Amino acid sequence: MTAGLAGKTAVVTGTAHGIGAGIARALRADGATVHGVDKADADLSSAAEVDGYFGALDGVDILVNTAGGVAGQTGAPLEDVTDDQWRAIVDANLTTTFLCARAVIPGMKKRGWGRIINISSAAGLGVSKTGIQAYTSAKAGVIGLTRQLAHELGPFGITVNCIAPGFILSNPTTQRQWDSYGPDGQRALVAGIATRRLGEPEDIANGVQFFAAPQSSWVTGQVIAIDGGRA
Repeated sequence: MTAGLAGKTAVVTGTAHGIGAGIARALRADGATVHGVDKADADLSSAAEVDGYFGALDGVDILVNTAGGVAGQTGAPLEDVTDDQWRAIVDANLTTTFLCARAVIPGMKKRGWGRIINISSAAGLGVSKTGIQAYTSAKAGVIGLTRQLAHELGPFGITVNCIAPGFILSNPTTQRQWDSYGPDGQRALVAGIATRRLGEPEDIANGVQFFAAPQSSWVTGQVIAIDGGRA
């Protein structure tokens, strides 16, 4: 454990399992007080629930927007995608990021210090392997929001950065996706990764720790692909 984030309060969204849970563990190890929030705690796509959740906290120094996913959907031709299906994924990934950032920014400005770290996806840099158009669009939107907020908030001592993870086998959704590839597809996916292994939540948490650290105060607006070299 290091004391680099001692005295800092962090909120990590999407901590029920996988990447979010790994990030929460890592920030605690760095000395931060960490609040994990998932669907069971608050609907982060609801402005009222987001304001209520963050309003009950005594200031947030570090926000990690991990919440997202495909809302139980699979790929379909665009003409078959309903309005509700589209909105469900955009809300889960992009709207949650917007609402949570909006909730913490006033306090960060007041203190003159803050770290916002958004978790996008390799799909946000390219295409979705599952063919879900809304997911690719929302994750690309997270990258755009990151860059815009970095420009807006830099003068206030707040940095905003983004991680685009590669394939992390860490939750029921990714397990189903992995199983759907079959042995040949699984071997092909791993062969396309320079390090020849799938990622783990800790790999993404390492990047979050870097962006959250006091020493990274001159790093903002960046998008880093943590994907074993696949990109």
